[in-house]
Amino acid sequence: MIGNCAKGGTAFARLSFGRPRWYLLRLAMGADGSDERPSETLRGAAGESGRERLVRSAWRSWLSALATDADAAMAAALAYESLPPESRDAWLDALAHDRSMLDVPAVALYAPLLAVESDGVRRERIAVAIAEESATDGARDESGEPCLAPSAFAFRGVSLEGVHACVLVAPLYLNFVQVLRCRYTPHGGFFEVRHDPLKYAADLPRVREVDGVLVEPTPLRIVVEELAHAILADRRAERESPEALASFAHLFGPDFDDLGGGA
Repeated sequence: MIGNCAKGGTAFARLSFGRPRWYLLRLAMGADGSDERPSETLRGAAGESGRERLVRSAWRSWLSALATDADAAMAAALAYESLPPESRDAWLDALAHDRSMLDVPAVALYAPLLAVESDGVRRERIAVAIAEESATDGARDESGEPCLAPSAFAFRGVSLEGVHACVLVAPLYLNFVQVLRCRYTPHGGFFEVRHDPLKYAADLPRVREVDGVLVEPTPLRIVVEELAHAILADRRAERESPEALASFAHLFGPDFDDLGGGA
């Protein structure tokens, strides 16, 4: 963690006033996606310190939203992914400086970045930042209680025409989940696969149907086994498996027989 405020301020300045970072902060404040720069937008503020204070406040407000707002978390991942190496370092510097001032679990700040970071050094830096907090306080939900990720669960149904439909919901971190919706037949392969990579669990609508096919809670193992057969059917037909299935590959792993037996 950066202990020098001046150093943290420099990192924040590098982060805040480049176009990608300012664009992200404008989105966080509900503005449009124009290329308007802070010097133009904030003209008339009480000097440079006033402009920086306003941007810093917007930055911290937006960071706080990462614990509960899936759109903000996705925006963080996409914006971070678009940055060159030096700007990614500046982002991490700013997080290290500001996170102690936020009532937000470190995993909420860093997990979206880790999902798109491929550099080993930065991945290690992010993992260490998450592990440090987990070792001391543990991840906590909005009530202050330790946050334990729920198990994956599934819904399934079959249409009168024999088309199968399912919904898989798998935990990511805190109260965020990813959702997979499929239409398929076990012996014919996939008709359609849709993936929501990041959703806040409390915002999920009640699952009743997938494209007109009624679904109901189903033991996870049954749905995963059907999907495995559909994958094999696609391979036999020399079709590539839908890319979205890769995010759920852990459900098809060596512990398949130990998957939960209930929804």
